[in-house]
Amino acid sequence: MRGIVLSNLLAIAFAWFDDGGLLMLLWPYWAQSVIIGFYAYRRIAKLQRFRTDGLKINGASVAPTPETRRSTKNFFAMHYGFFHVGYLVFLVAMTGSITADGRLPATVNGVPRALDVGRLGAWDPLIVLLLALSFALAHRQSHQEHVDADLRGEPNIGALMFMPYLRIIPMHITIILGSILGNGGGTLLFGGLKTLADVGMHKVEHYLLQAGQVSRARSATPVAGPATPRRRGAP
Repeated sequence: MRGIVLSNLLAIAFAWFDDGGLLMLLWPYWAQSVIIGFYAYRRIAKLQRFRTDGLKINGASVAPTPETRRSTKNFFAMHYGFFHVGYLVFLVAMTGSITADGRLPATVNGVPRALDVGRLGAWDPLIVLLLALSFALAHRQSHQEHVDADLRGEPNIGALMFMPYLRIIPMHITIILGSILGNGGGTLLFGGLKTLADVGMHKVEHYLLQAGQVSRARSATPVAGPATPRRRGAP
């Protein structure tokens, strides 16, 4: 978790002291969210034993079978990917519409405004790539730890599928409110919410891993039968 938090703080620092501002924060966080989805997909695909409590497909409860694992990971890839393709289109359009002084023409409540969102300089795309790389390295390390724990335990596949969506919530809030608050407020809002979401998801993952291991340990513990009375004089 420490590496992920440090990567977030590094991204916030670049956005705060760079002309990129809020825009400089949206790009690496979009990349991080894609990376999280990639590792979540791989994690689901590698499950051996898992629970399906509360998970329904087409309105029906499902059993923990290879077919359930396959359909769950495919649905996640399609749905999560659709969200991020939409965000990518939004970011490309937003970046292309920003003026030279870092303002985005927009209409708020029917009133034309120029929102202060920052702009990308000549070296900023390289910084975005480096930040994305730092996120990838941080999540790669924790991914292997989670996979190893999954194989020892019995996690809930539905919970694993929905956890990455915690990253989308700060993006929604920032897109709606961040630009209105301007560079400074929007950067702190988005950066703070995103870091809290990362820490929260890490805690939830840790809790679910422990719960899954406890569940599997209980199911593997043999149940003692009633004691057979011994006859007098028997060894």
